[in-house]
Parts: sequence; C-alpha cells; structure tokens
Amino acid sequence: MNILGSTKFDQCVINISLINICNQESYVGTEMRKHYNSWKEETDEAVNNPWRDLHKFIIYVPHPEQKYENVTLEEGLTKGYNIEVEPVKNKAQVPYTIPEGGHFVVVLKQTRLDSDFKIAATGIFIRPLGVLSLDVVIDPEVGEYQPLLIKHPIIRNYPEDWQQKLTLFLNKEIRAEDLPNLVGYVDQSVNRDYRSPSWNEIFLSSKGFAGF
Repeated sequence: MNILGSTKFDQCVINISLINICNQESYVGTEMRKHYNSWKEETDEAVNNPWRDLHKFIIYVPHPEQKYENVTLEEGLTKGYNIEVEPVKNKAQVPYTIPEGGHFVVVLKQTRLDSDFKIAATGIFIRPLGVLSLDVVIDPEVGEYQPLLIKHPIIRNYPEDWQQKLTLFLNKEIRAEDLPNLVGYVDQSVNRDYRSPSWNEIFLSSKGFAGF
C-alpha cells in the first residue's frame, strides 16, 4: 500500500530514522552541525546550540528491494543515509507553527522500484521526548490526513502524561524545557554507554525476536 506505515518495513524505517535523528553522534547529527555552522558563518551570526534553531528533516522511505551503489540498503538505513537535514531559513515556508524545541519533518516514500519518492507525511519532531508527531497522507486528492504519534522504540520510561505535555507544548502553553528530557538516554553525546542499533536489529525486533 502507498500509505505510510502500512507495512512492517515502513514502520522500521521510521523507527531507525527516529533513532538516528535523536543521536547527535550519528551521521545525521554530524550533518546537522555542519549545515548549521555553515549557515551561521554565511550570516555572520553567533553559533549556538543548533537544536534551538528550527530545522527541517527529510526522511526517505525506500522500496524494500531498492539497490544502491557502494552501500547496501541495510547499511544505509543503519547509518541514517536516508535522512537529510537543513536549517529552516524562511519559517513562512513551513506549514506548521512550531515552538522552539520542535523541528519540521517531511517523509517521502518510494512505492515502486527505481521510482521517484512522493510525499507520505509531514509533521513535527519533538526532541526532548524523542517523538514524531506526523500527519500521514491518506488521500492527497481530497487532502485527507491521519495523525500518527511515533515514540522512540528504545525509550521505555515514557511518563503516563507525556501525551498531555506534548499537546501543551505544541499549543505553546509550556516550553521544551518543561518536557521530560528522555532523549539523553538515546543520545551518545550524553549517554556514552548507549549503542545505536542496526537495521537488522530493528527489523528482527519488529518480528518479535529479542533485541535491545
């Protein structure tokens, strides 16, 4: 099916993408700092914590049998090569009003081998919670979307009221600093004992095998 999340493969791609986005020591984290620092040099502004400035993440969900040169699909997904990130220089181009601490997300999906990627969802990444809040495209012709919340697959200790606090944050009733800071556990720059799982571990775990 074309709808994002309709297959186990889709779900695993989103999960491992979320894992890589949360980990500042991942390829995605490195790319984020590189683009952010370059942008600040161009504008001659002070370099601060890039997470305080709005960024756009593009997650590519490939066809499960897609082949690439010089890297396998599994290796690319493990490393996070299916994710692009850049600072948002013009907030007027973002279709959401995103509080500081949130970031814009676009998910593109490839439905056939060697075909173009098409938009499958848009939404917001909330870093402290390690959560994606997506609007999944159901019928683009009539503008039908379905909300979908995706928690980090490794974080186990989400508090009972995390969804209420998420709503308060998105409504700008509380700040990002008021959210439970769960992401540190799955960020190697904070938790040196953390090891990011591979694609195979994520996929096997989704099938009920023991994993992380």
